[in-house]
Amino acid sequence: MRAKSIILVAFALLLGNTVKAEELELPRKVENVTIKDLYGEDVNLPHWGEKNLLIFYVDPDAYLAANKNNRFAEELEDNGRAAGPEIYGFGIMNFPNTWLPKKLLRKICRKRVEKNGATIIDDSEHIFKNQWNLGDCDNKFMLMIVSKEGELVYILRDEITKEGKEEFYRIVDKYRF
Repeated sequence: MRAKSIILVAFALLLGNTVKAEELELPRKVENVTIKDLYGEDVNLPHWGEKNLLIFYVDPDAYLAANKNNRFAEELEDNGRAAGPEIYGFGIMNFPNTWLPKKLLRKICRKRVEKNGATIIDDSEHIFKNQWNLGDCDNKFMLMIVSKEGELVYILRDEITKEGKEEFYRIVDKYRF
């Protein structure tokens, strides 16, 4: 009986890992979601189905830690290498994963929107993260590319490397024009 139990536990663990691996396979179909803007109003993801999307999914702790992805996002803003008529970039703040005061963070985000016209929305209930099966996003500054057809074609979960930048530029070039 004990051997059966061990085999069942091992099978469940193996199955659980397989499901996680399948969830991260790319490209994969994702759906538009309704989350909140910085004022608490319901919004869908901007330009869904009209343009390819470059999404920055950010835990404020990772942003404030000034990790490599934060610097890379600033580099993209400066060099325009991810800009084009067929792509729209915006940020989604992963507020549940931070200890920082949400009211203060929303105020900081609103000032950025006023300053440069950025689009920043709020995943305050992990609706986006959960519906897209993104897994652990704590302390992450993630980059994603979604095609007009609703396929998640690229995701960067960890800090970007030199090789990762080259891969990102190769992929984003396909979706800019």
